Amino acid sequence: MSNPFLRTNQMNILITGIHGFVGCNLVEVLKQHHTIYGLDIVSHPKDGVVKTYGWNELEQIAPVDCIIHLAGKAHDTKSQNNAHLYFEINTGLTQQVFDSFLTSHAQKFIYFSSVKAAADSVGESILTEEVVPVPKGTYGESKRKRKNM
Repeated sequence: MSNPFLRTNQMNILITGIHGFVGCNLVEVLKQHHTIYGLDIVSHPKDGVVKTYGWNELEQIAPVDCIIHLAGKAHDTKSQNNAHLYFEINTGLTQQVFDSFLTSHAQKFIYFSSVKAAADSVGESILTEEVVPVPKGTYGESKRKRKNM
């Protein structure tokens, strides 16, 4: 399967959660053909990224053509975080980024979530668009919940 991001003209792309696992790998692929900006809780320099902004700089980001939203509060395997934190980050932060997209010049918004937004586990089945989401637990519910998106 060919990658549409490698077939298109050069774009300015903002990636949220740029220092995470998926963000790091996405930068490696996209930096060869596009100008990459980051948005994360840490803003240290990253190879292939023009600038990484902090969350308090969301409204100051250079004009971009596409926003890829990866950032979120991950699983709390030690059960040390409260539900409010998951909803503040996974729902509230996503809404902030999407609202920023709506007032920007960007033409594309790509949102990566988690299988937990649809099901607690996949097992041997395949998740398709026809699956009725039934998230379980605070993490899954916070990844599924929508405000005005």
